[in-house]
Amino acid sequence: MTTDIRTEEPHTPVHTRDLRLGVIGLGLRATVAREAHRPGEGSAVVAVADTAPGMFDRAREWFGDDVHTYEGHRALLDAEDLDAVFVITPDHTHEELAVDLLEAGVAVFVEKPLAITTEGCDRVLEAARTSGSRLYVGHNMRHMPVVRVMRELIERGEIGEVKAVWCRHFVGHGGDFYFKDWHADRRNTTGLLLQKGAHDLDVIHWLAGAYTERVSALGGLTVYGDIADRSGQAPGATMPDWYDPENNWPPKSLTGLNPVVDVEDLSMMVMRLEGGIHASYQQCHYTPDYWRNYTVIGTEGRLENFGDHGETAEVRVWKRRSGYRADADLVVPMPTPGEGGHGGSDPLLVAEFLRFVREGGATDTSPVAAREAVAAGVAATESLRADGQPVTVARVAPALADWFSNGQG
Repeated sequence: MTTDIRTEEPHTPVHTRDLRLGVIGLGLRATVAREAHRPGEGSAVVAVADTAPGMFDRAREWFGDDVHTYEGHRALLDAEDLDAVFVITPDHTHEELAVDLLEAGVAVFVEKPLAITTEGCDRVLEAARTSGSRLYVGHNMRHMPVVRVMRELIERGEIGEVKAVWCRHFVGHGGDFYFKDWHADRRNTTGLLLQKGAHDLDVIHWLAGAYTERVSALGGLTVYGDIADRSGQAPGATMPDWYDPENNWPPKSLTGLNPVVDVEDLSMMVMRLEGGIHASYQQCHYTPDYWRNYTVIGTEGRLENFGDHGETAEVRVWKRRSGYRADADLVVPMPTPGEGGHGGSDPLLVAEFLRFVREGGATDTSPVAAREAVAAGVAATESLRADGQPVTVARVAPALADWFSNGQG
């Protein structure tokens, strides 16, 4: 049986003037801010900040020659009257930038992860609560068709009550993406189990309808630690400048790794979630293929995605007892991918943020959920580096959770 589940179109806000937007950080993921630059249609990027002035040519190319440029976020705040700011900088800077912006009364989009420590996340949440400024976290996977289809199938009862969620993450370009720049240094990320895994941990929580309570993890720096070339990349370079999927293989042939490489390239964690749900997450940064595979098991069946982007991706559901069979009882093909990054999810993410800035109200992303993904990743990294010792995940303060559950106000 094949069925079709449609994803929603971006919400078109009612507006009387363009939102004035700022961008802090013009690196690789700054492309998400380009989705918000629609002068005359509701929003425009009018100012940018980056500590590397050489990036300002990119800003003028993307946002026009009249975009205002600053070498720091404080100068931007002092000079500009902004409705919202995109924070798209290295992970370890998110906390301080978000707090400063929220306290200045600006709505903030923070690229995931919210921060690199649980305490840092809580500080950002508290800044949003005390200032009343709107906070949004860029967990774009909540807008990916494959994730939304799985969630809808679960919500309509196709597999009964969820009891287990498994995720295998094959990070086929991990060497290029995470070991040649700041990501490879745990001072900037805590670890890739948090940095890269924050997406998947958030999805696991969303599909299960529960947050992680206790974790145990193992892993190590099993391949890239053997590479002696730690010459790094040219100042100001970003991943597309050195990414070469045709020639950078096998993984041990890579050169130009970051001078500091002390994060794990192989990680495995098991989780106990609220309500007795169990989950696991495995992440490997040197597989030949690059995709995620989720399996969700319920009391009346299980579902699994095959592919996570593109027209060939689908979700299969098995509901009858049998031996091995590829012919599932229900097959849901993905809709034709929309334009924009991550299979069209980036434009949906930005549209939701801009609507939230204007109107407030509920969003599919959640700052508390973003915090809980970080908390699970932090606890798992602590466990991994303690040879698998189980760690209890620190809970968010009830007052903070309540404030955000009421729509940030």
